Amino acid sequence: MKLDEFLINLRIDVIERNLKEIELIINEGEENFLKNYRTILAGKHALLESIEACIDISNHINASMGLRRPEDYKDVFAILQENNIIAKPLSEKLQDMAGFRNLLVHFYAKVDNRKVFSIMQKDTKDISEFVKKILKYIT
Repeated sequence: MKLDEFLINLRIDVIERNLKEIELIINEGEENFLKNYRTILAGKHALLESIEACIDISNHINASMGLRRPEDYKDVFAILQENNIIAKPLSEKLQDMAGFRNLLVHFYAKVDNRKVFSIMQKDTKDISEFVKKILKYIT
C-alpha cells in the first residue's frame, strides 16, 4: 500500500481547523466554557475529532509501511515511535490522548469538563507537534 499524502493532508486540515476552534474557546476562558453547554459540546467534539484524525493518520502510515497491526488506539502511536517516526515523549502524550478519546466516547457522562478545558489548554500542543512531525515525515 502506498502512502497517500492527500489523505494525510485532509486529516491535517481537520486537525488545524479544530485547533483554531479550540483556541477560540480557550481565549473565552474556563468560566465561560463551563457555563455554556454548546461551547462544552464544541470543545469536546473538536478535541475528539482531532484525536481521531491523529489516529487515522497513524493507522494509514503504519499500514502503508507494512508495520505491525496495532492492538488498540494507543498502540498506533507506539508503532510510530518504534519506527522512529515520532519520539517517545510525544508518543506517550498521544497515547494518553487516545485514552482520553476512549473516555469521551465510552464514558462521556463521567467526563469532567474542567479536565476537558485543561486538556484543550495544555495538551493540544502535542497534537500540533504531531502534525509538524508528520508533515516533515511525508515531505
